[in-house]
Amino acid sequence: MIDLDAKLKGTPFHLATFVDYAQGSVVSKTLLKKSTGNITLFAFDQGQGLSEHTAPFDAVVYILDGSARITIGGQPQEVANGEMLIMPANISHALHAEQRFKMLLVMIRGE
Repeated sequence: MIDLDAKLKGTPFHLATFVDYAQGSVVSKTLLKKSTGNITLFAFDQGQGLSEHTAPFDAVVYILDGSARITIGGQPQEVANGEMLIMPANISHALHAEQRFKMLLVMIRGE
């Protein structure tokens, strides 16, 4: 496995071009993985998503391209390019790509 964390440190890059779309798929690329949290890029093709689930910690989603329907606690939200959404801990959430989109997910473990 390539240590992306070490490769990226100290070098500027454009987030939206760092992960590519793949037909009929969700592509993820972990940029930073530590015991205290993760930073991951995702590219969702149209019609793809993540099924309803919960996480024990808050998570931040930043949309880099396109828009996503993110449902939190049964309430759908449309989140568009340049917008951010905080998904609260222990509340069910799901993501769906009505059109393809890219996002940055930041999860910090802790209280």
